[in-house]
Amino acid sequence: MTHIYVKLVGSAVLWGGTWVAGRLLGRYMGPFSAAFLRFALASAFLVFLTARLEGGLPRLTRANFPWLLALAATGIFAYNALFFAGLRTVPAGRAALIVAAIPAVVALFSAIFFKERFTLLKTLGLALSFGGVGLIVSDGDPAGLLASGLSTGDLCIFGCVATWAAYTLIGKKAMERVAPYGAVAWSCILGAAMLLPPALATGLWPETVAAGPVAWGCLVFFGVLATGFGFSWYYEGVKAIGPTKAGVFINLVPVVAVFLGWLLLGEPLSRSLALGGLCVLSGVWLTNRRGRPKESR
Repeated sequence: MTHIYVKLVGSAVLWGGTWVAGRLLGRYMGPFSAAFLRFALASAFLVFLTARLEGGLPRLTRANFPWLLALAATGIFAYNALFFAGLRTVPAGRAALIVAAIPAVVALFSAIFFKERFTLLKTLGLALSFGGVGLIVSDGDPAGLLASGLSTGDLCIFGCVATWAAYTLIGKKAMERVAPYGAVAWSCILGAAMLLPPALATGLWPETVAAGPVAWGCLVFFGVLATGFGFSWYYEGVKAIGPTKAGVFINLVPVVAVFLGWLLLGEPLSRSLALGGLCVLSGVWLTNRRGRPKESR
């Protein structure tokens, strides 16, 4: 069982590293080129992985195609275009801590769209998460933020929160029809197809030709390690110890991103970043905390 926990930590480290890799890759190519090449590589790897683990890709049908297309549009096309665009100006650690609020937003959307019960504890967690995001974005000066407004990069990262929350909720329905690896593989393939036209229009070929070893190293990291191995290790953990216990390891992702941003990119560690990150993670924990089961009488 120890190897399962090692793999779960490994997936969190790989996903935390995507924020640093995204910052580096943004220096060499535009957001659409970077996103397309990432998922072209990821698609090839995931087709192989799905064939090995689930016997091959599921057929596209009238019943599952709209759901898979919606997954691709939200979690692949929109999220990654915004991800790479935002990371051109927003520090990796700061962006990762903003995106760490996604589970709280998913809980809110679940209450609105799926009528899931929203308790006082979840309300407090949501308020704490949003308060933490406010601290991070304003650098501890909310009045200054109101005066100057959000930067374009910050708006892109907020867009990541919205699109990944939508991807998560759509995924609940999609995976009733398609097995997890098949759903992820098809969403990557369809998402890459969506990304190709804007990538071609914004300089895919010259940027690909000009890309050096650093850019290609980042792309291989994204496509094979973070997407391929990261997802496979995480799903192994979900299968072995259940989604609730495995999900706890997701909280390591922003912590790793902040540390790697400081270590590799020299990003500062401010008090507002630390306090805001603590508020976000505490809020997520409260939002997703399960009440103690009542004793049977």
